[in-house]
Amino acid sequence: MSVHRDQADGGADAAFGRIERENQLILRAAGEGIYGVNAVGKTTFVNPAAERMLGWKAEELVGHDMHSLVHHTHADGSHYHDRECPIYAAFRDGAVHQVDHEKFWRKDGTSFWVDYTSTPIRDNGVLIGAVIVFRDVSQRHDADEKLRAAHQEVDRLRKRLELENAYLQEQIRIDGNHHGIIGNSAAIQQTLRQVDLVAPTDATVLITGESGTGKELVARAIHDDSKRSNRPLIRVNCAAIPGDLFESEFFGHAKGAFTGALRDRIGRFELADGGTLFLDEVGEIPLALQGKLLRVLQEGQFERVGEARTRNVDVRVIAATNRDLKAQVRRGGFREDLYFRLNVFPVELVPLRERADDIPLLAVHLLREATKKLKTGELRLTEGDARRLSQYAWPGNVRELQNVIERAAILARNGRVRIDLPDVAASAQLGRRTQAAGGKPLVLTDDDRRERDRINIMAALDACGGKVFGRGGAAEMLDVKPTTLASRIKTLGIRFERGAQAPEQRV
Repeated sequence: MSVHRDQADGGADAAFGRIERENQLILRAAGEGIYGVNAVGKTTFVNPAAERMLGWKAEELVGHDMHSLVHHTHADGSHYHDRECPIYAAFRDGAVHQVDHEKFWRKDGTSFWVDYTSTPIRDNGVLIGAVIVFRDVSQRHDADEKLRAAHQEVDRLRKRLELENAYLQEQIRIDGNHHGIIGNSAAIQQTLRQVDLVAPTDATVLITGESGTGKELVARAIHDDSKRSNRPLIRVNCAAIPGDLFESEFFGHAKGAFTGALRDRIGRFELADGGTLFLDEVGEIPLALQGKLLRVLQEGQFERVGEARTRNVDVRVIAATNRDLKAQVRRGGFREDLYFRLNVFPVELVPLRERADDIPLLAVHLLREATKKLKTGELRLTEGDARRLSQYAWPGNVRELQNVIERAAILARNGRVRIDLPDVAASAQLGRRTQAAGGKPLVLTDDDRRERDRINIMAALDACGGKVFGRGGAAEMLDVKPTTLASRIKTLGIRFERGAQAPEQRV
């Protein structure tokens, strides 16, 4: 057998020798790399272009296994077995094999991208080897990669814009005399002056106030008057994010960073790059994440979850809370350094009961909005309606007023609205006591606090039709956990049935 193989190899070498001699001028002039292999994969000849591209001299390649020298490894670094080699397949199956986008390896260990064709060679009908013609397509590959990267960047930006638009739809916009902030009271005028003062700067703002006082509206006004107004205002409701998803929500994550991370995700800080990030209910951010939040506020740097790459952002932060962050700092639930970093420019919003003069103006505006939404036709408030609304303490503030006005529009008959308020007298009594103190916070006894809580909860239950849990429920209106509210209702002895006119206190 070895004698026959040697004879076959000798015959193949002679045939390739004739090919090389007869085509010497063509082989030398060709710009593509050309080489031959016999039926056992040994190199028979190499043209000058192939020498230049591969970094080998012809004499170093001839007689040696070509695959193991220049075609041994895939582009991803894995081993390329010679039985899978399309070049060798040509002298095994007798077919022409054309391959695009593979790598050849140079003598110095570097690689380059090639397209090649392996054509079988026959001598008297017997397969004796193959001739391979290849070209260096590295420049084309680099151009393709740049084009692919550009398409990916365009796709990333498109997705980012889609996300921005989705988040922007969450923002509230109320037409009014100044960015939708309605009112002529001294408190509102003070707030507007603060907005005008801080908006042109990049200072971090901390907006405090009870739930429903319009913190998000003030954040929008600051953003709209800033130099970042042509970029998005991205809102994060910190109270609605599960504890284990905060970091991903803020900073994004890489594909595979954790179970369920099926693709890369852009975080809210990246979405707000160049614009403003509104951190609503900032007091709900877990203590473990507050250090990372402080870092991005101070340095403008962060990493996505599961990714080592540090990213830079230019974001203005406006935070809001209805909690006493100073008390949280004292209890160890909020970092003091983060509190000071957020509280560069504080804006405190007063509750609606402390600016009663604004209530009729707000009510008229909200009624106009409700009639547009409900298509009820023109509706008007009477002086009696306005007086009754002004006497109520509004524990849910503007949000509660909006609900009451919309319900009044739904219940309207013959152009007259029906104002449905719970326990106005008790609510007004507490409001008058506050006013009697010169608008300053009262020092409340335990009974006062219980009465205030009872009034708030009863008003919220009435406004929500007795619904405690879920969207539109009293817990959401009062911004407390549903289980906490249920416990308070039980403790205060409040009874309320859905559909009842007013809640009762158990005697």
